[in-house]
This record gives sequence, C-alpha cells and structure tokens, in this order.
Amino acid sequence: MKERIAIIEGVRTPMDKAGGKLRDISADDLAVYAVKEVLIRSGIDREEIDEVILGNVVQPVNATNIARVVALKAGLPLHVPAFTVHRNCASGMEAITSAANRIIAGEAKIIIAGGTESMSNIPLLYNKKMMKFYNGLSKAKRFFDKVKILLTFRPSFLKPDVALTLALTDPISGLIMGLSAELLAREFHITRQKQDEYALMSHQRASAAKKAGLFEEEIVPVPIPPSFEEIVIEDRGPRENQKMEDLEKLSPSFDHLNGTVTAGNSCPISDGAAAVVLMSEKLAKKRGVKPLGYLTDYAYAALEPERKGLGPVYATAKLQKKTGIAMKDIELIEMNESFAAQVIANEIAFASAEFAKEHLNMDRPIGEIDRGRMNVNGGAIALGHPVGMTGTRLVIHLLRELRRRKKNTGLATLCVGGGQGAALLLEVE
Repeated sequence: MKERIAIIEGVRTPMDKAGGKLRDISADDLAVYAVKEVLIRSGIDREEIDEVILGNVVQPVNATNIARVVALKAGLPLHVPAFTVHRNCASGMEAITSAANRIIAGEAKIIIAGGTESMSNIPLLYNKKMMKFYNGLSKAKRFFDKVKILLTFRPSFLKPDVALTLALTDPISGLIMGLSAELLAREFHITRQKQDEYALMSHQRASAAKKAGLFEEEIVPVPIPPSFEEIVIEDRGPRENQKMEDLEKLSPSFDHLNGTVTAGNSCPISDGAAAVVLMSEKLAKKRGVKPLGYLTDYAYAALEPERKGLGPVYATAKLQKKTGIAMKDIELIEMNESFAAQVIANEIAFASAEFAKEHLNMDRPIGEIDRGRMNVNGGAIALGHPVGMTGTRLVIHLLRELRRRKKNTGLATLCVGGGQGAALLLEVE
C-alpha cells in the first residue's frame, strides 16, 4: 500500500451462540452499540466522519444497506454516506480494506468500518411450492378460482427452507461448509483426535484469557431487550470446564458414517458486531493521535470452493509475494477457526514445500506456524464466528494483543466461503 492506515480505536460486542442472550437484538442494533462506543473512545467528533462501511452476510430485509441504517441509528449526521460490503466470512475485513483504499485515494479522511451479524435472526423461508400457492391465490380474482387454488394446498407446503443451511452451502460445489472441512481432513490425513485436541486448546486458551480479563477492553456491554435490565458484558462461548472425553462423545455432524468434524471441533453459529475508526498515518500523526496500530498491507486470494478452508495459505502467499514479509518476522497470528480441521490443514500447507510448489507457484514453503504465537487467546471454536463481524474482530484483538506483549507485527487471516482467503498485515509501535 502507498501508506499505512492508522486504526485509531476498535471495539466489539460480546459474542454468544445463536439463540442465546443476544437473540432478540437485530444485526443493525448490535452494530449500533459498537459504532457508538468506538466513536466515543476515539475522541473524534461525529461531524468529522466521512463515511461508514460495514460488512454483513445475511442482510436483513428490513434493514437493507445495513451500514446506512446503523449510521443513522448511531446518531451520525444525515450527510454521512454509508455502504455495506459482502465477502462472506471476510466481510469485516473487506470493510476495513475498502475504507483503506478510499482513504489512500483521497476520497475520505476518517471512516468507521466494521461488521455485524445476527445469526439468531436468519429467517426460515417458504418453500417454492408454498410460494407458488400464495402467488396463485393472490392472482385469483373470482371466488371459485380462489377455492380451486385452496384445494391444491398440501401440508408439505409448510415445510420451510432453512435460510441458514442454504447460506452455509456452496452453490458451486454443493457442499455445506462442514463437508468442505471433511474433505480437508481426508486430504491432509487429520484425525478426529487431532481436531478434538485443537478444539480443547481453543476453549482452554479462550477461558484463560476471559478469566484474566483480556477481552474486557475490547468489549462494549450490551443490554438485553425488552427490559434492558440484564447486561451482557462477556463472551458466552468459551467452556472453562471443557474436557477431551466430552468432545470424544460427540457424533460427526456432516458425514455421519465416516466423518470426523463435529459440533465440538467446529465454530458455533453466533451473534456479534465490531467497529474500528480509520485514518491515514499522516493524519493521525498530524493530530497527535496514538492509534491501536496500522494496516500495512493486505491480500485476497481465490481457490476451489470445496477447499475454501485453505484460503489463509493462498492469501498469505500472495501477501508474502507482495510485501516480502517472512513468517519468522510475524510475531502473532490470528487465524479464524471455522473448523479445527481447517486450521490444522493450513498449518500443514504453510510448512509444506510440496504444497507451495504444486499450488502456490513458490519454490519454498511460506513458513511454519508456531502455535505458541497463533490464536494465543483462543479462537472461533470457543468464542464464536458471527460471519459478517469476525474479520473486524480478528484485527481488533490482534492489535491489542500485540500491544500487550510489546510486539510489532501480526497477521490476521481467514478462509472465505465460496473459495477465497484474506490476509491482513498489521503493525503496532
């Protein structure tokens, strides 16, 4: 990039499983809490905000262009434009990089970016037979025509299409995300035990970080409707008492006969929102602002949809070619944990010279990933994965953890449904 982009401040809501404490809060209202809080903490006057960009995957029909709805609900001036971006699991990163590009191009000086998702509120849909029935009934003008249509009704018409299942199923490969993880488990010979061990580690790390209060500074409390007397102040996903034997008892969730991917070694379906304030490094220094950190560069890559879990290795390879950064120079990594099999497959691919030569057109591997510097406070298997929000959360947490550890350089990366990957290079001073 031509210049670094300063990430002045960043916050997020707590995360909870779909159907949990946040179930009655819409995606736009979740984002309002994050946007209001990040603006307050940044110390920037709302009149100075040039634009709002938010990532969201399953956009609610009553809040289309959700970024604009959030901006107005959060009290930003009417003249501040807003738009919504969608790159599946990377939507929260796409919002940040889109904002960075607009700042570099001189189209804006200060932008609020982020992501939001209420997976609790993804709807059930009428199936095609029921839609045809309703359509025919609405068009029938005469009484007897309506009766004729009514007599075609069958109870099977009431069976809904589950929008969540449709959203998590790739239309090109025909595979639901869990089956793509099963493919990687077989391709890279990843056992059920290795996946469960990784999931246990995620819960242990997240629980320890939660107990130590390491997430508190990035979380804005959220009051729960309708009374708003109860306030959620922490993530509800990490299980402090998670045991290996409990994970081992779970049945495969996708390939019921020969599978290894379970609910225990997969990320939960979750609710949450996050937001950051961005400006150029030059402007931050001119204003005397000390940011959380900087976006130095980024890369997006694409691959076969059925192997989408390998997105991080493809995107990081592209980022490495672009910047020259070596894995040994990256001090902390946040890699989204959609499935344990997906993370382990990336670990293997990152370190494999054969994979680099065959798939990445590189004469050497990207570099080995040390688990001691990756997802040090747990990941999505424990914390959750609100798909539109996660990319922003990874950036916020990575910058804060780099500062805590007095480190400088970090990599935030994730796989993307449809066969893509994202990688962001971040720095603190």
